[in-house]
Amino acid sequence: MQRIGFGFDSHRFVQGRPLVLGGVRIDHALGLAGHSDADAVIHAIIDAILGAMGEGDIGQLFSDTDPRWKDADSSQLLKQVMALAAKNAFAVGNCDVTIITQEPKLEPYKEPMRDKLSALLNVDRGCISVKAKTNEGMGWIGKGEGLAALAAVLMVGPDQKT
Repeated sequence: MQRIGFGFDSHRFVQGRPLVLGGVRIDHALGLAGHSDADAVIHAIIDAILGAMGEGDIGQLFSDTDPRWKDADSSQLLKQVMALAAKNAFAVGNCDVTIITQEPKLEPYKEPMRDKLSALLNVDRGCISVKAKTNEGMGWIGKGEGLAALAAVLMVGPDQKT
């Protein structure tokens, strides 16, 4: 059985926090506001995995009102979601991510993100795609107020009718 999940996340830029995307620290003057480390890429991937399995969304598992997740490393949250997937006999087939931001330029970080995500998702790096786009100066992203991430994930699961 194969299922596709789609995830989205966005966060505002703020002073005083590191910028982490796809589990990789990005050299930038601003970080992202959020309860955890605000890694929008991993949050979008988590939502895509959970969606494909019919298991809700990131807020249901890792509520932003729960102090356990304050400043949490999103890579660790993804590891918990991957454990849930394994428990339900699901594995990632491939993952396609698009990051939308005016700044910073992410070209130097795309390959390190692929490496990190392939390890976290237990797939060959050839099964991971990371793309970065601008918003052509339009809207809140184009004005540099924050960024967004989109993720599509193919999950391969047990043979069963749903």
